[in-house]
Parts: sequence; C-alpha cells; structure tokens
Amino acid sequence: MIRTSLLSAFLILPLACFAQWKGKPADFSHGNLKISNNHRFLQHEDGTPFFYLGDTAWELFHRLDRENADFYLTDRAKKGFTVIQAVALAEFDGVTQPNAFGYLPLEKNLNPAQPAIKDGEANDYWDHVDYVVDKANELGMYIGFLPTWGSNWHDGKPLFNTENAYQYGLFLGKRYKNKQVIWILGGDRSIENDGQLEIIRSMARGLREGDGGNHLITFHPSGGRGSAEWLHNEVWLDFNMRQNGHNVEYTGNYSKTLDDYNRTPAKPVIDGEPVYEDHPISFNAARLGHSIAADVRRAFYWDLFNGACGHTYGHHSVWQMYDPKSDRAPVNNPLLSWKKALNQQGAVQMTYGRLLMESRPFLTRIPDPSIVVADNVPTAVPGEGRYRFVATRDEAGTYAMIYVPVGREFSVRTDVLKGKKIKARWFNPRNGKFTRINTFVNDGSPRTFVPPDSGEETDWILMLDANATKL
Repeated sequence: MIRTSLLSAFLILPLACFAQWKGKPADFSHGNLKISNNHRFLQHEDGTPFFYLGDTAWELFHRLDRENADFYLTDRAKKGFTVIQAVALAEFDGVTQPNAFGYLPLEKNLNPAQPAIKDGEANDYWDHVDYVVDKANELGMYIGFLPTWGSNWHDGKPLFNTENAYQYGLFLGKRYKNKQVIWILGGDRSIENDGQLEIIRSMARGLREGDGGNHLITFHPSGGRGSAEWLHNEVWLDFNMRQNGHNVEYTGNYSKTLDDYNRTPAKPVIDGEPVYEDHPISFNAARLGHSIAADVRRAFYWDLFNGACGHTYGHHSVWQMYDPKSDRAPVNNPLLSWKKALNQQGAVQMTYGRLLMESRPFLTRIPDPSIVVADNVPTAVPGEGRYRFVATRDEAGTYAMIYVPVGREFSVRTDVLKGKKIKARWFNPRNGKFTRINTFVNDGSPRTFVPPDSGEETDWILMLDANATKL
C-alpha cells in the first residue's frame, strides 16, 4: 500500500471558469428534457446533459407577490439553480387562504376541475402562477411544478377523485404545455390504497394528454420514502424521486438513493427533499438542534455519488417564505427570514457541487462504493452515521471522486482507473477550489490519502483523473 504525501505541491488552484459559468441561464434551445439512453440521467433532446439542481420554494405561488418572487428567482438563478420546486394548491390553506393579491385558485365549491379563472391579465390566481413560471423560464430555470400538496388527495375527505384529478391535470397540461416545467405529483404523501393510486394515475393521464408529452413527470413522496415503492413500473413515471428527509444519518436514509438506483428496470433517481439547512434535525431541535451547511453538503454528495441524476437543496425559512413581519404563523421555528436565508452557506455550496459534477463526463457516471478500501474498523472507513465515505467514477475509468466527510486517513483502489498516471487533487466543497496533491504512476495498488485537515465539519472530495493533462 502506497502512502501519498500532501506536503508536496500544496497549491490552491482557482476555478478560472467559475466566473463565466456563475449565473449562466439554461439554454432551452437544446430541446425538451428527456431521459438519457442509459436511463440514469436527464438530458435535452439533442443529448446535452441536464443537471437538476433544485430549490424547495413550496409556498412561492401562494405567499409571494411579484416583486418578491422576482427577488427570489433572480437570486436562485445567479447561484446556478436549475429547478424551482413550487406548489399550485399549496400546503397551508392553499385553497382557502388567498395569495398575495387576494385570489384563490378554485371556485367556491373547491372542485379542482373548476379553477377560478377570470378574463384579462393579472386578474386571478393562475395569472400570478403564469407570471412566476414565465419569470423562472426567463432566468433559465425550470419550475418543478407540484399540481397540489398531498393533503388534497390523501387526507381526511380529499378534494380529489379520479375524475376531477384528470380534469385538473388536463387543465394544467394545456396551460403550461409550452412552458419549461417538470411535473411533480404527490406532495409529501405516501400512496396507501388503490383509490389514491388511481387518483395519481388520473392526474398523470390528464397532464400527459394536456401537454402532449412535452414534460417529464415524477412523484414527491413522504419522508424516508421513494416514488419507486409504488410507481416504479408506471410508464408515465419518467424518473424516481425520494424524500430522504430531515435527518443527517447515512444508513437507512441517504443510502436508499443507491437502493433505488439499483432497481430494475433502470430509472433516474433524485432526492427531492433532503435535510433543509437550519431545520430542526429529525424535527427534534430540543434534542438534536438545527442542521448546518455541513449537513446539507453531506446529503448532496451522498446522493450524487450514489447515482442520483441531480439534487434538491432546501432552507427551512425559504420553503415557507417566512417573514417575521407577516401575521402568518411560522412552521417549526425558522431561525431567520427567507430573504436573509437566501445567502446561507449551504445554498452557495450547492453551486460549487454542480460545477464539480459538470466538470467531468456526465452521462457515464456510476456509483462505485468498492473504490474505498474498508478499514479494520469499517465503521470508521467507509464509516457510518454522519461520516460515511462514498465514491463515484465514470464507466471508462477516466476519473473517480471520493467524498470524505471527516478528516480520517483512508485508502482507495486505483485499479478502477485506466491510465498510466493519475493526477490527484482535493476539491473543497466549502469554497469551490482545488488543492493539488500529486501525479503518480498507476500501478494498480491501493493508495492512502490524508485530508488537508482533520476537522469534523471540514469535508473534502478526492478527485482522481487518469492521464489528466489539465484541470
């Protein structure tokens, strides 16, 4: 086993391309989104890869006026987000409490087949939804469009049945046929019986008929669950979505992304709701406190290195658009206003992660946990709890990435890389910069690495490039 020293050539390498990339809008001229040929990723019709970097803004349509919606969307576009997840019939009294302009989404009988629509512009609830969708598209972002929060088809006496679910889906499909949206059914609920399954199927059928198949469809489940549990073989479900939830442990939570990746037939998978930044951990702040940027970074790399096609970030203040000056009651003790929360560290660090993932061959990336050599004490390496090491590489063996959540010595297999020389670097997910380690001959032997520091919250990504000549 060969030990690689970090004392040689310890040099910070700036990401020169980042200034040009930051805030660059999506180019919709590449065509509609589709599933890649290997059924693992999202791409445009012309084959251009698409990285789904989402933000949860569940109450965006319901609580923000146009000025504040513009402020929010402009910020997220500048930070490199590509998808904004928002709900049409929102969670908190979304069908009975008006939006910022005093409009309700449905007629007084609350039948989803009868949306409240008036002639003219800026005249009803749906005109405001149109404005937000158009603004997001103008800034180069998709709307991850939830037709409704799950309570409306799941809880108590639901508003939806199979007939009005179809009609409502048809209405939305036609209205947003030529907009840049991704349909997300569900809304934080599990499918518990055949009746609920038929409601979801009917809504999907309406959406597909209404938009002519222009948009992808997925399903947002309840915490700790995944759409694949009920819908993996549904032909209309283009990709799976998980909600790994507001906890910070790997095993039994974020490890499930790899479980869904390994299902057959293959479908892309994404975590649509991991732990939010500044959220009560496992909804128990009294015992566990609130999450921090390190927690959301771990979720990001655990999911992606386990095969996810993208990732969704969330902030506890932003999803509910918490304003301390508003008379609306906060949910689960947010720590700061949504505007202040926009610049929390975790949101910025998602941008660095997207840049890293797009810097290497994208559509051939696979999870490969075998890269990390298990220690004599496996709970240290590859680790458990908050300190799980995970790895990914491309099928051709041109590169590998290992996520290192804690400053422990570890070893990696180099025989998975196909080249005579390997260039090793550290990528700092906290500031988006590379640190050069060394270039060494690839003799196939395991190599040992030590992170630049041993801090518990200072995670790193080990970047290995076979026969690399440039960054």
